[in-house]
Amino acid sequence: SEQDYEFLMAEEILTGIHAVLAVLTQNPSRVRQVYINENRRNNRLEPLLEAVSANKLPLKEVSREKLDSLADNQIHQGIVARCEALPVRAEAELIWDIKALKRPAMLLVLDGVQDPHNLGACIRTLNGAGGDGVVIPKDRSAPVTSVVHKTASGAMEKTPIYTVTNLSRTLQQLQQECGLWIVGTSDKAEKNLYQVDFTVPFALVLGTEGKGIRRLVSEHCDELISIPMQGSVSSLNVSVASGVCCYEALRQRQL
Repeated sequence: SEQDYEFLMAEEILTGIHAVLAVLTQNPSRVRQVYINENRRNNRLEPLLEAVSANKLPLKEVSREKLDSLADNQIHQGIVARCEALPVRAEAELIWDIKALKRPAMLLVLDGVQDPHNLGACIRTLNGAGGDGVVIPKDRSAPVTSVVHKTASGAMEKTPIYTVTNLSRTLQQLQQECGLWIVGTSDKAEKNLYQVDFTVPFALVLGTEGKGIRRLVSEHCDELISIPMQGSVSSLNVSVASGVCCYEALRQRQL
Protein backbone atom coordinates (compact mmCIF):
# COMPACT_ATOMS: atom_id res chain seq x y z
CA SER A 1 0.00 0.00 0.00
CA GLU A 2 0.97 3.67 -0.31
CA GLN A 3 1.26 3.96 3.49
CA ASP A 4 3.67 0.99 3.63
CA TYR A 5 5.74 2.56 0.85
CA GLU A 6 6.06 5.81 2.81
CA PHE A 7 7.09 3.83 5.91
CA LEU A 8 9.80 2.02 3.97
CA MET A 9 11.11 5.26 2.50
CA ALA A 10 11.27 7.03 5.87
CA GLU A 11 12.82 4.16 7.80
CA GLU A 12 15.54 1.57 7.54
CA ILE A 13 15.31 -2.16 8.20
CA LEU A 14 18.32 -3.81 9.85
CA THR A 15 18.61 -7.57 9.92
CA GLY A 16 20.89 -10.00 11.72
CA ILE A 17 22.68 -10.07 15.06
CA HIS A 18 25.73 -7.91 14.21
CA ALA A 19 23.84 -5.06 12.53
CA VAL A 20 21.10 -4.92 15.19
CA LEU A 21 23.53 -5.19 18.12
CA ALA A 22 25.61 -2.35 16.65
CA VAL A 23 22.67 0.02 16.41
CA LEU A 24 21.42 -0.98 19.88
CA THR A 25 24.78 -0.32 21.52
CA GLN A 26 26.08 2.61 19.45
CA ASN A 27 22.97 4.47 18.34
CA PRO A 28 19.86 3.20 20.21
CA SER A 29 17.91 6.42 19.60
CA ARG A 30 17.59 5.31 15.95
CA VAL A 31 15.63 2.18 16.89
CA ARG A 32 11.85 2.37 16.68
CA GLN A 33 10.86 -1.28 17.01
CA VAL A 34 12.58 -4.66 17.39
CA TYR A 35 11.04 -7.90 16.14
CA ILE A 36 12.10 -11.41 17.12
CA ASN A 37 10.94 -14.89 16.22
CA GLU A 38 8.22 -15.94 18.68
CA ASN A 39 9.19 -19.63 18.44
CA ARG A 40 12.96 -19.42 18.63
CA ARG A 41 15.01 -17.97 21.46
CA ASN A 42 18.75 -18.57 21.52
CA ASN A 43 21.68 -17.46 23.66
CA ARG A 44 23.09 -15.25 20.92
CA LEU A 45 20.03 -13.00 21.14
CA GLU A 46 20.32 -12.44 24.91
CA PRO A 47 22.74 -9.43 24.76
CA LEU A 48 20.45 -7.82 22.17
CA LEU A 49 17.33 -8.38 24.26
CA GLU A 50 19.12 -6.94 27.30
CA ALA A 51 20.01 -3.83 25.25
CA VAL A 52 16.38 -3.55 24.07
CA SER A 53 15.19 -3.71 27.67
CA ALA A 54 17.85 -1.29 28.99
CA ASN A 55 16.89 1.30 26.38
CA LYS A 56 13.15 0.70 26.96
CA LEU A 57 12.56 -0.04 23.28
CA PRO A 58 9.41 -1.72 21.95
CA LEU A 59 9.85 -5.46 21.31
CA LYS A 60 7.44 -7.61 19.37
CA GLU A 61 7.44 -11.38 18.93
CA VAL A 62 6.25 -12.44 15.48
CA SER A 63 6.08 -15.59 13.36
CA ARG A 64 9.00 -16.78 11.25
CA GLU A 65 6.98 -15.92 8.13
CA LYS A 66 6.38 -12.36 9.32
CA LEU A 67 10.08 -11.96 10.18
CA ASP A 68 11.06 -13.23 6.71
CA SER A 69 8.68 -10.68 5.21
CA LEU A 70 10.00 -7.79 7.33
CA ALA A 71 13.57 -8.74 6.39
CA ASP A 72 12.60 -8.92 2.71
CA ASN A 73 13.79 -12.55 2.81
CA GLN A 74 17.34 -11.57 3.81
CA ILE A 75 19.07 -13.74 6.43
CA HIS A 76 17.94 -12.27 9.75
CA GLN A 77 19.09 -14.79 12.43
CA GLY A 78 15.80 -14.35 14.28
CA ILE A 79 15.94 -10.57 14.76
CA VAL A 80 14.94 -7.48 12.76
CA ALA A 81 15.04 -3.81 13.81
CA ARG A 82 13.01 -0.99 12.32
CA CYS A 83 15.11 2.17 12.57
CA GLU A 84 15.12 5.82 11.71
CA ALA A 85 17.18 6.15 8.52
CA LEU A 86 20.74 7.39 8.83
CA PRO A 87 21.15 10.98 7.61
CA VAL A 88 21.90 11.40 3.91
CA ARG A 89 25.29 13.06 3.53
CA ALA A 90 26.33 14.82 0.32
CA GLU A 91 29.23 16.96 -0.99
CA ALA A 92 28.67 19.86 1.41
CA GLU A 93 28.74 17.62 4.50
CA LEU A 94 31.82 15.80 3.18
CA ILE A 95 33.87 18.98 2.76
CA TRP A 96 32.69 20.33 6.12
CA ASP A 97 33.47 17.09 7.98
CA ILE A 98 36.95 16.70 6.44
CA LYS A 99 37.85 20.31 7.24
CA ALA A 100 36.78 19.74 10.85
CA LEU A 101 39.04 16.69 11.38
CA LYS A 102 41.85 17.03 13.91
CA ARG A 103 43.97 14.32 12.25
CA PRO A 104 45.05 13.55 8.67
CA ALA A 105 42.01 12.34 6.75
CA MET A 106 41.68 8.79 5.38
CA LEU A 107 38.84 8.55 2.86
CA LEU A 108 37.77 5.67 0.64
CA VAL A 109 36.22 6.64 -2.71
CA LEU A 110 34.45 3.83 -4.58
CA ASP A 111 33.85 4.33 -8.29
CA GLY A 112 31.16 2.02 -9.61
CA VAL A 113 31.02 -0.69 -6.92
CA GLN A 114 27.65 -2.29 -7.65
CA ASP A 115 27.73 -5.30 -5.32
CA PRO A 116 26.18 -4.49 -1.90
CA HIS A 117 28.35 -7.14 -0.20
CA ASN A 118 31.50 -5.47 -1.57
CA LEU A 119 30.25 -2.04 -0.49
CA GLY A 120 29.50 -3.30 3.03
CA ALA A 121 32.88 -5.05 3.27
CA CYS A 122 34.71 -1.87 2.18
CA ILE A 123 32.88 0.18 4.83
CA ARG A 124 33.80 -2.39 7.48
CA THR A 125 37.44 -2.40 6.34
CA LEU A 126 37.76 1.40 6.42
CA ASN A 127 36.21 1.51 9.89
CA GLY A 128 38.66 -1.14 11.11
CA ALA A 129 41.61 0.88 9.78
CA GLY A 130 40.36 4.04 11.51
CA GLY A 131 39.21 5.82 8.34
CA ASP A 132 36.90 8.81 8.17
CA GLY A 133 34.28 8.02 5.55
CA VAL A 134 33.31 6.31 2.30
CA VAL A 135 32.37 8.33 -0.79
CA ILE A 136 30.10 6.80 -3.44
CA PRO A 137 28.55 8.25 -6.61
CA LYS A 138 24.79 8.72 -6.66
CA ASP A 139 24.22 6.86 -9.93
CA ARG A 140 27.02 4.29 -10.19
CA SER A 141 26.94 2.46 -6.89
CA ALA A 142 25.06 -0.19 -4.97
CA PRO A 143 22.40 1.55 -2.85
CA VAL A 144 22.81 1.42 0.93
CA THR A 145 20.46 -1.44 1.82
CA SER A 146 20.07 -3.90 4.70
CA VAL A 147 22.55 -6.18 2.88
CA VAL A 148 25.18 -3.41 3.06
CA HIS A 149 24.42 -2.86 6.75
CA LYS A 150 24.68 -6.58 7.50
CA THR A 151 27.97 -7.01 5.60
CA ALA A 152 29.41 -3.88 7.24
CA SER A 153 28.78 -5.63 10.56
CA GLY A 154 27.92 -2.50 12.53
CA ALA A 155 30.54 -0.20 10.96
CA MET A 156 27.90 2.06 9.39
CA GLU A 157 26.83 3.39 12.79
CA LYS A 158 30.18 5.20 13.04
CA THR A 159 31.47 5.46 9.47
CA PRO A 160 29.83 8.22 7.39
CA ILE A 161 28.74 7.38 3.84
CA TYR A 162 28.74 10.35 1.47
CA THR A 163 26.69 10.12 -1.73
CA VAL A 164 27.87 12.63 -4.33
CA THR A 165 26.50 13.65 -7.72
CA ASN A 166 29.80 14.12 -9.57
CA LEU A 167 32.80 12.11 -8.39
CA SER A 168 35.38 14.05 -10.42
CA ARG A 169 34.15 17.39 -9.08
CA THR A 170 34.17 16.03 -5.51
CA LEU A 171 37.79 14.90 -5.88
CA GLN A 172 38.69 18.38 -7.12
CA GLN A 173 36.98 19.92 -4.07
CA LEU A 174 38.84 17.56 -1.72
CA GLN A 175 42.12 18.59 -3.34
CA GLN A 176 41.54 22.33 -3.47
CA GLU A 177 39.44 22.97 -0.35
CA CYS A 178 40.68 20.26 2.03
CA GLY A 179 44.25 19.68 0.82
CA LEU A 180 43.78 15.94 0.31
CA TRP A 181 46.21 13.88 -1.79
CA ILE A 182 44.12 11.79 -4.21
CA VAL A 183 45.52 8.29 -4.78
CA GLY A 184 43.93 6.16 -7.49
CA THR A 185 44.47 2.45 -8.03
CA SER A 186 45.38 0.98 -11.41
CA ASP A 187 46.94 -2.34 -12.36
CA LYS A 188 48.93 -0.43 -15.03
CA ALA A 189 50.54 2.00 -12.57
CA GLU A 190 54.32 1.70 -12.19
CA LYS A 191 54.35 2.90 -8.59
CA ASN A 192 53.02 0.45 -5.97
CA LEU A 193 51.24 1.16 -2.71
CA TYR A 194 54.36 0.53 -0.62
CA GLN A 195 56.01 3.53 -2.30
CA VAL A 196 53.30 6.01 -1.25
CA ASP A 197 53.23 8.27 1.81
CA PHE A 198 49.91 7.51 3.49
CA THR A 199 50.66 9.64 6.55
CA VAL A 200 49.37 12.73 4.70
CA PRO A 201 45.62 13.46 4.42
CA PHE A 202 44.44 11.32 1.48
CA ALA A 203 41.51 9.86 -0.43
CA LEU A 204 42.00 6.40 -1.93
CA VAL A 205 40.02 5.79 -5.14
CA LEU A 206 39.10 2.21 -6.05
CA GLY A 207 37.12 0.94 -9.03
CA THR A 208 35.56 -2.36 -9.95
CA GLU A 209 37.43 -5.52 -10.84
CA GLY A 210 38.41 -5.57 -14.50
CA LYS A 211 37.24 -2.06 -15.43
CA GLY A 212 38.98 -0.19 -12.60
CA ILE A 213 38.31 3.51 -12.08
CA ARG A 214 36.92 5.58 -14.95
CA ARG A 215 39.30 7.64 -17.09
CA LEU A 216 37.79 10.99 -16.06
CA VAL A 217 38.06 10.03 -12.39
CA SER A 218 41.67 8.83 -12.79
CA GLU A 219 42.57 12.18 -14.38
CA HIS A 220 41.66 13.89 -11.11
CA CYS A 221 44.04 11.70 -9.10
CA ASP A 222 47.39 13.12 -7.95
CA GLU A 223 49.01 9.73 -8.50
CA LEU A 224 48.10 6.20 -9.53
CA ILE A 225 49.36 3.12 -7.69
CA SER A 226 49.18 -0.63 -8.15
CA ILE A 227 49.00 -3.52 -5.71
CA PRO A 228 51.92 -5.93 -6.30
CA MET A 229 50.65 -9.25 -7.68
CA GLN A 230 52.97 -12.26 -7.46
CA GLY A 231 50.67 -15.15 -8.38
CA SER A 232 48.65 -16.06 -11.44
CA VAL A 233 45.67 -13.73 -10.79
CA SER A 234 45.84 -10.20 -12.21
CA SER A 235 43.63 -8.35 -9.74
CA LEU A 236 41.96 -8.50 -6.31
CA ASN A 237 38.34 -8.14 -5.29
CA VAL A 238 37.65 -4.47 -4.46
CA SER A 239 36.99 -5.13 -0.78
CA VAL A 240 40.25 -7.07 -0.45
CA ALA A 241 42.13 -4.32 -2.32
CA SER A 242 40.68 -1.70 0.02
CA GLY A 243 41.85 -3.78 2.99
CA VAL A 244 45.40 -4.11 1.66
CA CYS A 245 45.66 -0.34 1.02
CA CYS A 246 43.90 0.92 4.16
CA TYR A 247 45.97 -1.28 6.44
CA GLU A 248 49.20 -0.19 4.76
CA ALA A 249 48.09 3.38 5.57
CA LEU A 250 47.38 2.36 9.16
CA ARG A 251 50.79 0.65 9.42
CA GLN A 252 52.56 3.80 8.22
CA ARG A 253 50.59 6.00 10.59
CA GLN A 254 51.50 3.84 13.58
CA LEU A 255 55.26 3.90 12.93
